[in-house]
Amino acid sequence: MGYLFTSESVSEGHPDKVADQISDAVLDVFLAYDPASKVACETMVTTGQVIMAGEIKSNTYVDVREVARNVINKIGYTKAEYQFDGDSCGVLTALHEQSPDINRGVEREKVENQGAGDQGMMFGYACSETDNYMPLPLELAHALLKELAKIRKAGKEMTYLRPDAKSQVTIEYDDNNQPLKIHTIVLSTQHDEFDKDDVRMLAKIREDVQNILIPATKAVMPARIQHLFEPGYILHVNPTGKFVIGGPHGDSGLTGRKIIVDTYGGRGAHGGGAFSGKDPSKVDRSAAYAARHIAKNMVAAGVAGEMLVQLAYAIGVAQPVNIYVNTYGTSKVALRDNEIADKISALFDLRPYAIEQDLKLRFPIYEETASYGHMGRTPRTITKPFKSVYLGDKEITVELFTWEKLDFVEKIQAAFGI
Repeated sequence: MGYLFTSESVSEGHPDKVADQISDAVLDVFLAYDPASKVACETMVTTGQVIMAGEIKSNTYVDVREVARNVINKIGYTKAEYQFDGDSCGVLTALHEQSPDINRGVEREKVENQGAGDQGMMFGYACSETDNYMPLPLELAHALLKELAKIRKAGKEMTYLRPDAKSQVTIEYDDNNQPLKIHTIVLSTQHDEFDKDDVRMLAKIREDVQNILIPATKAVMPARIQHLFEPGYILHVNPTGKFVIGGPHGDSGLTGRKIIVDTYGGRGAHGGGAFSGKDPSKVDRSAAYAARHIAKNMVAAGVAGEMLVQLAYAIGVAQPVNIYVNTYGTSKVALRDNEIADKISALFDLRPYAIEQDLKLRFPIYEETASYGHMGRTPRTITKPFKSVYLGDKEITVELFTWEKLDFVEKIQAAFGI
């Protein structure tokens, strides 16, 4: 007997994602002007207000208030009627120096001996059910909201859209864990009050979701996913009947409160550490990226059809305290999972400094990760502009989502004799 599995996503205008994007934008500016910066920036957003707190060690100065306002405006909170907009919201900062007790465990005379910025366990996951080795329900949930954002920003269709939105996709699987079809789609989107009749207004939004958004989402999927959009799936659109009040006015937002959306949609596992606002000395972030890099390359190399990788660290210690592998019975090599873990240890240098260098994490690459997931994204090179009235303007060319590169496949196949 098969089963159902569900994952959700949230838009860039969701309050928690607004907070994540502000935190990561602050991190990016610090790294742009001082790549050695140590940053842990937490953000809360609510009606008309942004509050930032955390610890920073840097040789540069950043106008974090201006950074926050730019992010909010870019997302689309630009109208006073939203009760939260970039030009008029208050911005309160409570950022201070990083604890020297933490810093002494991170910085070393030899940079390669840099210790982990905290203890904890981090997980990476990959499976073969999509082209980018991500779970299908999450892939579709993200895709729906990416297309919704494109439609909103183009301003030609569904012109009533506001920035806040959530999606949820349920997939029906067979006994062999293969996706059969889409079972349920849930889409909640904030909107203008464009009709005095709530029933008529909801009917229009539902019609547009069915006839504009879902076809646009289907069109960007590969053929092997498109056929899963069979007629007869259950569709819920704005199930409460109305979603005018939203964003930080409708619900306060906090950095790090969407860690499952950020990773694998509930598949695999999660160690509990959030990503946004943290520089890569924090293994909550860098080791999670490294674990995803390992899992994706291992599955792509043919070691297994599905893989979970756990890394664990002690604060101030460079080498991970353990590497754990679970292939869920899908291993394609004549090795036990613990033996696969031993080979991973030999193939990948998992000291924090080595991860930073190998994945190029000391660059301002993080704002782009803060919405629509940190994993399963397309690696690409872009040039980012940074402005500072104190330090001058600059442009930096960076590689985004380096942990998604399939650059270890041949090495893995050689090591496993594939």
